Amino acid sequence: MYYDKNSSNISYNQEKVNIVDLRSDTLTKPTQKMREALSNAEVGDDVFCEDSTVKVLQETTAKMVGMEDALFVCSGTMGNLIAIMNHCNVRGSEAYCGDSAHILLHEQTGAAQIAGVNLRPLRNNIDGTFDLCELQSKLRHDRDHEPISKLVLVENTINGKIVPQSWLKELISFCKKYNLKLHMDGARLWNASVGSGIPAKEIVSGFDSVTFCLSKGLGAPIGSLLCGTKQFITNARRIRKVLGGGMRQVGVLAAAGLVALEHIPNLVNDHKRAYAFASAINEIRSSVFSVDLNVVQTNMVFINVDSNIVNASKFANCLREIDGSEDDQVIVKCLALSDSFVRFVFSLEITDDDLMLATKKVTNVIRKLDSKLCL
Repeated sequence: MYYDKNSSNISYNQEKVNIVDLRSDTLTKPTQKMREALSNAEVGDDVFCEDSTVKVLQETTAKMVGMEDALFVCSGTMGNLIAIMNHCNVRGSEAYCGDSAHILLHEQTGAAQIAGVNLRPLRNNIDGTFDLCELQSKLRHDRDHEPISKLVLVENTINGKIVPQSWLKELISFCKKYNLKLHMDGARLWNASVGSGIPAKEIVSGFDSVTFCLSKGLGAPIGSLLCGTKQFITNARRIRKVLGGGMRQVGVLAAAGLVALEHIPNLVNDHKRAYAFASAINEIRSSVFSVDLNVVQTNMVFINVDSNIVNASKFANCLREIDGSEDDQVIVKCLALSDSFVRFVFSLEITDDDLMLATKKVTNVIRKLDSKLCL
């Protein structure tokens, strides 16, 4: 083997071996146009609100989502935490989210750790929604003995799935009825918009705030936007400062973000490649490896692995191995999320050629690991 699965070191002839990295859409590098924008950006001290490029980015993105104002932040995690601290402005507050939400699982529960806000999970349905009856049953009433119900959090997309717009409208009505604030973690909001054909401002209409990332499928090196009312953003700027997010001549990064916004229409290509990849896997008709095509709605593909036969980690490791033959000159990187779940993510640097190479590699490995296909 040329690849040691117990090490991050790979020994191979780099001139011959192709690496297709499908671990995440955060792995993109700045385009040449972004690098030129970085170099030529007009800058100022953003803590004094004097960076003209940041101002343009914030004004542009606020309009794109139909909100009054926006704030450039280091990451989606920071943007979400600021939103939680902003909306839950009373000690002892409680917020509600799906049990598969990034805010709950992958942001160190900063809501509790830093903001003192209790996150109460709701069971996510397969389409990313949660039961509003369950939400209603978990709302607090006794203000002397219980936390104070303040905020509902929704992720869209969630694991590549577009949350149904009809359900979002029901949720908005619910939150108005119970006087709850509503925030969308829209890290991949533009994938949801392109994939559904619904403008972003319509998706978030009725929400009090939204975050979205520039550094995922849009290809910028860093940064997210937090959007809301002018007063909300005024408060958010103050909170950003105490979290260490006050930034100086950050227009160099904002300039790359403005270029990244031009890439939004091209997200459709990532979606098409993801669906083609998933379809090719199912065409093998393996009883061990399969994809639910109904949930391949944007740029993510999740392969279900029968862990009674093959462990997902073994499958992922096999994709990183090459035998040195002319027919095996491809390494595919992916993420094994559990014993039975492997994720592949498509983004702007993955070409049609990469799709072809990855598809061939993955299907060949599946044929080797599924004994029934070897017969």
